[in-house]
Amino acid sequence: MTDHPESTMSPDQYCQRKAAKSGSSFYYSFLFLPVEQRRAITALYAFCREVDDVVDECSDTGVAHRKLDWWQKEVEQCFAGQPRHPVSRALQQPIQAYNLPAEYFQEIIDGMRMDLQQNRYETFSELALYCHRVAGIVGLLSAEIFGYRHRDTLKYAEELGTAFQLTNIIRDVREDAERDRIYLPLDELLEYRINPHDLLNARVTDGLHEMLGFQAQRARRYYQRAMSHLPPADRYAQRSGLIMAEIYRTLLDEMEADEFRVMQQRLSLTPLRKLWIAWRTARKEHRWHRKQLKYSARA
Repeated sequence: MTDHPESTMSPDQYCQRKAAKSGSSFYYSFLFLPVEQRRAITALYAFCREVDDVVDECSDTGVAHRKLDWWQKEVEQCFAGQPRHPVSRALQQPIQAYNLPAEYFQEIIDGMRMDLQQNRYETFSELALYCHRVAGIVGLLSAEIFGYRHRDTLKYAEELGTAFQLTNIIRDVREDAERDRIYLPLDELLEYRINPHDLLNARVTDGLHEMLGFQAQRARRYYQRAMSHLPPADRYAQRSGLIMAEIYRTLLDEMEADEFRVMQQRLSLTPLRKLWIAWRTARKEHRWHRKQLKYSARA
């Protein structure tokens, strides 16, 4: 029930193209990884893009549901060693090498399906489940690929994924509203005296700036909590997540400096700036890692 890309590209090349074409900040964090990890995380990202595109690009909800059904079966086929899609074929080696759980991939699809079943969230508790499925689980899978020694790193990865999703929600308020989706909790909109219809009609009302500031503070708390869970011994292994955190926190700072005018424009960082942040953060983490190795050698 899904498209089968006809191409002479290898599965890895297909995933690489999918990741690069998206222009996502995630792509820049992959550049500083060893080859095998980069292939694995690129395949994971391509999977997320495929199932997300089903929801975003299918105007017919019934067709979208059937395509997600196809992907759920494809995950089963993938874990049975019989993948059909290029992304599934690219995931074969990472699944075995990093012991990635099948239920995580299914939960990501469940998260995407939530977009077909509801377009409003009454409370943050409801939204938190969505964020966990579409982003927190991706964080957990990423942590497995990057490697860790301490289980606290999994708490870091899940919280960080949610922080990224909350940042995206602030950035994409207008774009989501154009699709009749509101991810800002309705009870919080009410608290700030914001009518959901104003968001759907791209009207800027009193209270929106303060409300989005409140959402930004929540996202920052998730970033802070994530970092508090990351053990020093796992910091270098998880450096791609740290690169992403720097890019996303910079975006959050930029939106705040722009007074959250997200209804008027979609703020984004240029590719060159993302690359600069990625290089700077990777260099900083590399220096920190070398210092830790020196201290360990002396001990």
